[in-house]
Amino acid sequence: MTTIAVLGAGVMASALTNPARDNGHEVRLIGTHLDDHIIDSIKATRVHPVLKVALDENVQPYYFTEAAQAVAGADVVMVGVNSFGIDWAGEQLARLLEPGQKVLVITKGLQADADGTLRILPHVLQRAVGPIADRVTWSAIVGPCIAGELAVRRPSCVVFAGEDRASLDFLAELYGTDYYHVWTSTDFVGHEVGAATKNVFAFAQGFAHGILTAKGELDAPYVMFNFSAALFAEGSREIHQFIELIGGDPKTADGLGGVGDMFVTSMGGRNVKAGQYVGAGIPFSEVRGVHMKGITLEGVAAIGVVGEALERLTERGVIEPSDFPLVRFLYDVVAHDAPIDVPWTRFFGGLQPRRLVSAGQR
Repeated sequence: MTTIAVLGAGVMASALTNPARDNGHEVRLIGTHLDDHIIDSIKATRVHPVLKVALDENVQPYYFTEAAQAVAGADVVMVGVNSFGIDWAGEQLARLLEPGQKVLVITKGLQADADGTLRILPHVLQRAVGPIADRVTWSAIVGPCIAGELAVRRPSCVVFAGEDRASLDFLAELYGTDYYHVWTSTDFVGHEVGAATKNVFAFAQGFAHGILTAKGELDAPYVMFNFSAALFAEGSREIHQFIELIGGDPKTADGLGGVGDMFVTSMGGRNVKAGQYVGAGIPFSEVRGVHMKGITLEGVAAIGVVGEALERLTERGVIEPSDFPLVRFLYDVVAHDAPIDVPWTRFFGGLQPRRLVSAGQR
């Protein structure tokens, strides 16, 4: 039996207790300082108050004040905080980690240096924890997996990516079940970049619904699948570019950690809902300040981080002004309240769409 300590009691971290427990491993679920209400509920009823699902009776809940006790002696330490808490998590791991442990990160996002250099969050954590970083192994989970579906054991396919092949094989064996299917890859950067940037493009997938809502045409026989498909295709193209820019294999974007993950994220959620409001003609500043006030929007936050980074990288000559037209457009929408005036002719490498000429016009 392997012991797994999970830092963060959010929906995905908690749902991942299922395959681990189904395989007979010990799981210690540690709430952050913001998760006391979750731990209270699990201790009292076993039910996660957000997932609305009961966790295995042998999942051991801990308050954050008990974190040192929970992490001590664990074989695996999972990082399950949201992206806004990644620096805080680094500070905690610096004092909690022990040599030989396997760190497994499920938090998704990117951080940017002042010059626009983009970094995957596991590398941010490695830098934050200091010398202990070289005495543990680092891996991450990516792929199209909605926490609620995993919590009720719906079939899911994911990739465990990292730099240490032996650790990946160990972790895949730890978590793989007949409903949680695990592949492994040493393209750590490529998979993490794909998993982070797909959240950016999910925001755009809400636009069509919002546009139709504003027109009163949600029940029309013909809607805007063509519009959304084109945005999805350009998003896929830019994920490939991001992976190559940051140092991964662009082919990774073709799989679970790229377009697969972008598809499931585009099916709904908070970022898509924010896009629906904007598509209906509401400026994003009003969406954030009124309609979705207090709601965490990690994908929209990623647009801010990446959009500013692209400006710095363009100034340095690392990329061209014509690169990443969809992300630049989305950045204008969230940072400057730009309207939904999609720059179609800048997409797909800037290839101008041809106009067909009828025989009578030749």
